Amino acid sequence: MSCVSLGLLPRRVINLSFVFFVAIALLAARAAVSYAQKPTAEQPLFSDFKGVRIGMSTDEARKKLGSPRDKGDDQDFYLYNDTQAVQVFYDKAKTVTAISIDYMSGANAIPTPKDVVGSEPETKADGSAYKLVRYPKAGFWVSYSKTAGNSPTITITLQKIDH
Repeated sequence: MSCVSLGLLPRRVINLSFVFFVAIALLAARAAVSYAQKPTAEQPLFSDFKGVRIGMSTDEARKKLGSPRDKGDDQDFYLYNDTQAVQVFYDKAKTVTAISIDYMSGANAIPTPKDVVGSEPETKADGSAYKLVRYPKAGFWVSYSKTAGNSPTITITLQKIDH
């Protein structure tokens, strides 16, 4: 059986080893923090669709968006020019809890990822992309999603954060 005594190693080797392990630990901690999806700002860059916001009453949302194609107690569906589909979700208190906007082929004025989540999302090999940013002080999160393919659909979602 062999035994290693630190007393036989030069002090410089021990100090360098310690510095090396501390540096590795700090890099690992930084990578873990940057991987987590934390808010990039206090206030969301994208916070409404045509004036409809999270927490707004059902009646106010319908006034701003007009008559839905399909109307329900917990969800309304809107279609604009066959290139933009919007779903607005409501809770039992009759307030907006989520908004999902799909921009399909031929849609105009599609917000850029930078306008929605502050930066470009990581694009996968197939061309699809996704990024979500949480805004705890505002009480909701915002995501940007792009499907793969020649005619991708861009989906922007805002959803209330349940505490």
